Amino acid sequence: MPQAAREVTASYDAVVVGAGFSGLYMLHRLRMMGLTARVFEAGSGVGGTWYWNRYPGARVDIVSQEYSYSFSPELEDEWQWSEKYAPQEELLRYANHVADRFGLRGDVQFNTRVLSQVFDEGTGRWTVTTDAGDVVSARYCIMATGCLSVPKDIDILGADRFKGQVYRTSSWPEGLDLTGKTVAVIGTGSSAIQAIPLIAQQAKHLTVYQRTPNFSLPAHNAPADPAVAADWKANRAERRAGARAQGFGQLFIDECDKNAADFTPAERRQIMEARWAKGGFALGGSFADLVFDKSVNDEVSEFVREKIRSIVKDPALAEKLAPKNHPLFTKRPCVDSGYFDTYNRDNVALVDLTTTPIQTITEDGIRTADGERVFDVIVFAIGFDAMTGALNAVDIRGRGGQSLKEKWADGPTTYLGLMVAGFPNLFVITGPGSPSVLSNMMVSIEQHVDWISDCLAYLGERQLGLIEASPKAEADWVAHVNEVGDTTLYPLANSWYMGANVPGKPRVFMPYIGGVPVYREKCDEVAANGYDGCNLSAAGGA
Repeated sequence: MPQAAREVTASYDAVVVGAGFSGLYMLHRLRMMGLTARVFEAGSGVGGTWYWNRYPGARVDIVSQEYSYSFSPELEDEWQWSEKYAPQEELLRYANHVADRFGLRGDVQFNTRVLSQVFDEGTGRWTVTTDAGDVVSARYCIMATGCLSVPKDIDILGADRFKGQVYRTSSWPEGLDLTGKTVAVIGTGSSAIQAIPLIAQQAKHLTVYQRTPNFSLPAHNAPADPAVAADWKANRAERRAGARAQGFGQLFIDECDKNAADFTPAERRQIMEARWAKGGFALGGSFADLVFDKSVNDEVSEFVREKIRSIVKDPALAEKLAPKNHPLFTKRPCVDSGYFDTYNRDNVALVDLTTTPIQTITEDGIRTADGERVFDVIVFAIGFDAMTGALNAVDIRGRGGQSLKEKWADGPTTYLGLMVAGFPNLFVITGPGSPSVLSNMMVSIEQHVDWISDCLAYLGERQLGLIEASPKAEADWVAHVNEVGDTTLYPLANSWYMGANVPGKPRVFMPYIGGVPVYREKCDEVAANGYDGCNLSAAGGA
């Protein structure tokens, strides 16, 4: 039946797509404003990323204390993290605790995937259709679909021929035991780097198929430090404000405001050693020009390669694991617990696909240029269609029936990463064109949700029905995002930041690298000037 002929069964002020950390906070804010809302979630529970990614070793790469909501002091007081870097299970418990504490579940419809969102220019409302048969009307559509939520297609010849067990890190079954199994892992991105040490401990033998060696930094994970929690509690407002003032939205990185040349070689080495010992992304704050000056990046990159060589006992293997084809931090570095040391185990082998590429997957295993290896299990850890994948998975149609996917055929265009010209009353949380994945996502999520909430309040107070980005404002913002990105080393890497990991996807630098405080200032300025760059009107169901 054509969609236009289907009967609308319910009407809301807002529909939110996704019940991860952004969707939950958005729902809470909408409720506090007295607006009606419905959240559609494809999973059977809340948590988003932390609902779906249950592979061994899955954990956050930002220190737990900072990777948490700040909107409720009471929530902060009652929740205690158990580890420096929270594991997936704890993050999922946290999401469920938030949903229960604020009574959010009643407005979330689980096991429901949104298929289409169509804007009606006559009524100024969106018609949202789901795979569960829902057809609902909403004034606003808010996409809280996440940046890393649509896995890449498996693009390896013969992938459907293998007769053994096949798993993906992005949809790992609970309770899976690989003890005694001969296992292959294809991919060495963040998910694989977290999972490989634990799979190696279970498996009879593990072979890792490496397409691109990645930089990985030690987590130095440990039980949560009570002194850190106490300090955070006593100085919460100051700590939160400090994080928002950091370019990456993280206090832990402790960004240096001096260039590498301001230090002697010995001082630079001392700084790098101290930050390596601190672990995580701390090394990223070493020097202000780290992602701008290739020679500086080369020095820090070589420092990390030296660390890899010191850990991996086989020199030839260490060289295969040491990244040389992209500057450090131009791909999101991994934060690991024993990844490189895993290759010292007798039951672990590496296949370098740059020299021995996969020819095909067979019924029994994987054939490369140097022969076939037989496996019981193949694990695909091949990454995500980042930032745009989840948005393009929904048939979103704005003015004149224009498809968002078609509009973005040459790369995503947004105004502030929040709105898209030609798609009125459609908002995106942490979308392309915002700091998003280059920041502490919790800081960016809260900033976006707060901005959207304030925008909706502004419209309501003035009885305005529509807001949409102007084509010029969108074009100017996209040009600015590209201009800032081009001053950095990021375009030198074939990363998912650039969409380069998905065949046929336009090669465009998607996040905004100008920094969290600069971006926040711009967003606040737009709002203070009556949503400058947007067209506002009372038309359409005002």
